[in-house]
Amino acid sequence: MSFVHLHTHSHYSLLDGLTKIDDLVKTAKAHGMNAVALTDHGSMYGAIEFYKACKKEGIKPIIGVEAYIAERTRFDKDPGLDSKRYHLTLLAKNEKGYRNLMKLVSRANLEGFYYKPRMDKDLLKEFGEGIICLSGCPGSEFVNLIKNKHLDRAKDLLKYYIDTFGRENVFVEVMKHDDVEWYTPLIKDIVQIAEDMDLPIVGTWDSHYLHQDDAEAQDTLVAINTGSEVGDSSMSMKNGDYSFISDSRAREIFRDIPGAYDNTAKVADMVDIEISLGEWVFPKYEIPEGTTYDEELRRVTYEGFASRNIEQTPEMVERVEYELEIIKNKGYSPYFLVVSDLLRYARENNIISTTRGSAAGSFVSYLNFITTVDPIHFKLPFERFLNPFRPSPPDIDMDIADNRRDDMIAYAKQKYGTANVAQIGTFGTMMARGSVRDVARALGYSYSIGDRLSKMIPMGSQGMPMTIDKAFELVPELKSAYENERETKEIIDLAKKMEGCARHISVHAAGVVVAPTPVEDFSPIQFDPKGDKIITQYDMYSIEEAGLLKLDFLGIRNLAILGDAIERIKKIRGITIDLEKIPYDDKKTFEMLARGETVGVFQLSGDGMTVYVKDLKPTCVDDLNAMVALYRPGPMETIPEYIKRKNNPELISYPDPRMEKYLKASYGLIVYQDDLLFSALELAGYNWEEADKFRKAVGKKIPAEMAAQKQKLIKGIVANGQTQKFAETLWKLFEPFQAYGFNKAHAASYGKVAYQTAYMKANYPAEYMSSILTAESDDLEKVAEVIDECKRMGFVVLPPDINESFSDFTVVMENGKISNKIRFGLNSIKNFGEEIGKAIIHDRKEKGPFTSLANFLERVHHRSLNKKSLEALIKSGAMDIYGDRGELLGNMEILLAYNKQTESNKGQESLFGGMDYSSSAKLNLHEASKIEEVDKLAWEKEFLGLYISGHPLEKCSHLIEKSGTNIKEIVEKTANGFPVTFVGMPNSIKTIITKKNEKMAFMKIIDLTGSIEAVVFSRTFEQYSPLLLEDKCLVFKGKVSIRNNEKSILLEAVKLAE
Repeated sequence: MSFVHLHTHSHYSLLDGLTKIDDLVKTAKAHGMNAVALTDHGSMYGAIEFYKACKKEGIKPIIGVEAYIAERTRFDKDPGLDSKRYHLTLLAKNEKGYRNLMKLVSRANLEGFYYKPRMDKDLLKEFGEGIICLSGCPGSEFVNLIKNKHLDRAKDLLKYYIDTFGRENVFVEVMKHDDVEWYTPLIKDIVQIAEDMDLPIVGTWDSHYLHQDDAEAQDTLVAINTGSEVGDSSMSMKNGDYSFISDSRAREIFRDIPGAYDNTAKVADMVDIEISLGEWVFPKYEIPEGTTYDEELRRVTYEGFASRNIEQTPEMVERVEYELEIIKNKGYSPYFLVVSDLLRYARENNIISTTRGSAAGSFVSYLNFITTVDPIHFKLPFERFLNPFRPSPPDIDMDIADNRRDDMIAYAKQKYGTANVAQIGTFGTMMARGSVRDVARALGYSYSIGDRLSKMIPMGSQGMPMTIDKAFELVPELKSAYENERETKEIIDLAKKMEGCARHISVHAAGVVVAPTPVEDFSPIQFDPKGDKIITQYDMYSIEEAGLLKLDFLGIRNLAILGDAIERIKKIRGITIDLEKIPYDDKKTFEMLARGETVGVFQLSGDGMTVYVKDLKPTCVDDLNAMVALYRPGPMETIPEYIKRKNNPELISYPDPRMEKYLKASYGLIVYQDDLLFSALELAGYNWEEADKFRKAVGKKIPAEMAAQKQKLIKGIVANGQTQKFAETLWKLFEPFQAYGFNKAHAASYGKVAYQTAYMKANYPAEYMSSILTAESDDLEKVAEVIDECKRMGFVVLPPDINESFSDFTVVMENGKISNKIRFGLNSIKNFGEEIGKAIIHDRKEKGPFTSLANFLERVHHRSLNKKSLEALIKSGAMDIYGDRGELLGNMEILLAYNKQTESNKGQESLFGGMDYSSSAKLNLHEASKIEEVDKLAWEKEFLGLYISGHPLEKCSHLIEKSGTNIKEIVEKTANGFPVTFVGMPNSIKTIITKKNEKMAFMKIIDLTGSIEAVVFSRTFEQYSPLLLEDKCLVFKGKVSIRNNEKSILLEAVKLAE
């Protein structure tokens, strides 16, 4: 028998625990412990991961939670009265207890959250079956009563626990942390009460980290959590030991308390949980009585031939039957029907969608309108998506117009039940850069130290996160700083201990689960901390282990742009666009791309990509698919050769003749991840099971697995008729694609959307560009870029107008025809409410344009038409038709008084002696100063975020030219450390106070060609801060700094441009 830890926190106690799950379980095993509990604060985030780790190591998992108990009821949330809460240790005894624990945690979050997720006694009573209750730590209600000498009430509380959980499931918990000095004298009373109540004592140790030398890191983590400096937080544990103590130490600690040590094993023996993992269940999809899911999927699939206008050739039928058989044998027919139904709803409600990933390789999916790409035409393999050997379920990733994603989730709730649908939680972790920055701040170092070190650490990539150890290998200066600078070593050592710890939970960008019963039967649930969305506490990996397949609804802005453009085209031109029926060989579209006009085109914009597209001169969608796949680290080096072969077919060759059948469309070059798999199948004799293992191994880039796969592949290629040299050369060709290669189905899906956006831009430019401006209206940099493109295309982008603007950016119609003008929408005006905008538009639709300023003031009577909103209209330019902005602003009080007077006199005899409200003569404006151009531009920037009618730098454009360089050239052509002098203007300035109580600043500098970030350190800031004013034309001198491919300027000097 050995000690069993029954009160253990992991890093899922979010910034109050350092212990990783795997390390916890391995340490318990190393200590000879045959069981261990996980009791994180108020949550079960790590339960499935913990269960799997324990099973792997042959240790009994005890799933629990350190619950928060409300002072009154969980529904009481009065400040002062209910901010206090108690701790209680709850452990799942069996599967029923595990299910009830999930319900308790869920209700605590959904119903009882007040600073923390709180349970109450009624809730414990309702879901107490199958749960072992330990009376709690020094923060428990039980200990609090003893501390305040309410011993009888403490006994009554234990009676309640006995009544709720059963006598055999209640233990009196005792801890012995010497630093909690007030608690130690109470142990005698705790033991006595346990004896009086005939309840067993159990000893626990409040473990928050594994080893004693982790104490400083834990204290730093707590300081990060509370925003304090190390040692200052009330949660600090620096004076005690909260490590994962050994069996011998536990025996020593609890030697004077009979039963405290032995009963930990007794509790462990009582626990008997078996959770079925990886046994997936599907939502209750209704099918006709007397049929099966397999039969229903077959029926709707074959109906798809007619709907898609595809002939049922023997080859097509053979492919369908092959896929249906695998789907049936795997038991996935309900999944396909559910996804098909969701996307049917999208089609019927004009929600633009597509799919990502390998799902487009399924012909069954295409016939069911799940996917949008014909896998037969593009030669996409079904087996990359699903094959007889694949142990994991299929993953159909749906891309949805981002402004309609909530509609899709609402439909799922309506069809399957609100309680049965939740979005998936995901954890933000302490990554390498963030850890270093946070630790430096918590230790009290100046901002510049943490900033310098964190920027030395390169950014990771998708699926390949950067670690501090990896950064040491890549950045010699970081390693040197660690070895030679005391503060750097201190920061890095602590940051490494926190690296990878969960920092917070949030909503997964795409993941949704739909269950046959309430989601809380499968996972604890809670609200998203930043909103009202209900999310699972299990992440996407654990939720699938728990039995629910992840449905992916990823919101894609470009799909929303397409949907909005289609609506505009129908409204303006009376043309209905069906994206599935547009010509996919449109000459105008490909000519536009060949000219490099890619701004606003999905996946093909950006300076680097644009250069390649221009050189490529694409002539078919296959070319776009290839560019989508190749423009990634590694595969990118193939692009120049692809372009050469595209433009000169004589250069096309194949490494082996057998490769022509799958490399023909890519001119003999490896472009897709699928090409690696086909090579393994065709040249090395693999089957799909082996090919799938090969794909997973090379994707993870684990050296040992890579070496084994390389040896196996080369051996297979040689055995199938090729030379050792050829096999090794081919492996080298594979290397750039192993971690970064796109699968062909994914590229085909995104290539199609790229073409659709290009087609819309080429053929319906006004509607499409105004849709982009509307969709991107929250991103001023993007709006500025799109406006520049509009100007290049011959469009004039105008400020808002009271008679022409709608809510969003709109195409201006002149004499019933589309003009070359796009007008800002009223929603784009800052400090101008959406409701007043709607009221103005509604009145205009009902009664026609506002004929005069007086007419506007007479007609629009809305509670939000006040000084603030009228000022916004005037300064943004929306009322320019009625006069100079300065003059209108100078008459603000008269305008407001006139508006108020006309409202009060509506329907009554006019106080003005029967004045004619349609006449502007009665609105007498005083003379006022006209606006200066510089103020006009400043107001546009203030209220629209951009300069519209001009640019303040135009007055010093000759100085910019004279300086010999500009921001665009600095961004594109300069190297790290390169000295630069250029003319520009501060666009935004953020000042901070350093640890030395000195000011420094971060700025964005703009000129007529672009923008760049700049850092102004304390000494420079002190010298030049009087000059650093927004909208001032200045000469900047400094050096280029490059960190993670991001350029900025380290400013050294500033002077007025003259």
